[in-house]
Amino acid sequence: MTRIAFYAPMKSPDSPIPSGDRALARNLIAAIGAKGAQVEVVSELKLHEKAGDPARQAELHRAAKAEVTRLSQTLAGSDIALWVTYHNYYKAPDLIGPATCAALGLPYVQIESTRAKKRLSGPWADFAAAAEAACDAAAVIFYLTANDLITLERHRPAQQRLVQLPPILPTDHLPPASGCDGPMLSAGMMRAGDKLASYTILAQSLALLSGDWQLEIAGDGPARAQVAALMAPHGDRVRFLGELDHDALAAAYRRASLFVWPGVNEAFGMVYLEAQAAGLPVVAQDRPGVRDVLLPGDYPAPDDGPGALAAQITTLLSNPALRRERGAQARAMIARAHLRPAATERFWSAVTPLLEGTA
Repeated sequence: MTRIAFYAPMKSPDSPIPSGDRALARNLIAAIGAKGAQVEVVSELKLHEKAGDPARQAELHRAAKAEVTRLSQTLAGSDIALWVTYHNYYKAPDLIGPATCAALGLPYVQIESTRAKKRLSGPWADFAAAAEAACDAAAVIFYLTANDLITLERHRPAQQRLVQLPPILPTDHLPPASGCDGPMLSAGMMRAGDKLASYTILAQSLALLSGDWQLEIAGDGPARAQVAALMAPHGDRVRFLGELDHDALAAAYRRASLFVWPGVNEAFGMVYLEAQAAGLPVVAQDRPGVRDVLLPGDYPAPDDGPGALAAQITTLLSNPALRRERGAQARAMIARAHLRPAATERFWSAVTPLLEGTA
């Protein structure tokens, strides 16, 4: 059995706090292990430093150095064959993987890494340099979006391979399809920043709708009161479902007519994959990352504002046949490119040469 070391410097896959980042890490572990490999989370050290605090970054460097020493000792002589790091970037650089792999002679690969040369000055300068060095050390970087590819390609070392790995759902099969006849659905954590910005655009779009519409919202968080205030003018047309487990969220997708979420600064958004897998048409803004996981179509630019989103919602709400057609097309796209088997094959075809020493 092949053993794979897995590390996520931003958030451990074993974190008790749900997020899209944690979900994707778990999905990747399942996909990598689908052919029988044993994927092991080798470190829980969280290196995410979001405030731009050099003192905290120095502290994390020291903790990482100690972790490299520990792992170099505990993994020495083991049959670990490959190291995989998920989500290396300037606020959460991989300070562990490259040094440990150098000490043990392990091939090193990354999934969903970003380069940000503009961060080499300023409060994250040290961490940004470390993230760049970690990117340089990778034999293969799997990229998830076309936006990430731009800088990865621009600064790619000569021998490094860049391989597309579309975001995936952790299943081999599609869920039951929606009939596209129920309320609209939105889903997003309720927190300040980009999520609240999406909720604000959503509320503004709803204000421009006419007719007898209904919306369910799945999600919760510290900005729940602000989101509730945004939706208050719409009264009982908006129903809050709270934070849902997997089965309850799947049921919400099945009873929905369409999925609407603006997608402000989403890396891509797992909810878009889940909604389309259930056969829902999606209303979203045309944003980097988001567009990589949506059925190709005419999505409004952010500058077009809430009115453009409202117009698309109105078109779909008034045309059940169009909803079902687009939902079926989206569902077929997910089956083709965003389920576990496709990711498993793409991952192993890229790393097998490293394990055989033929790369």
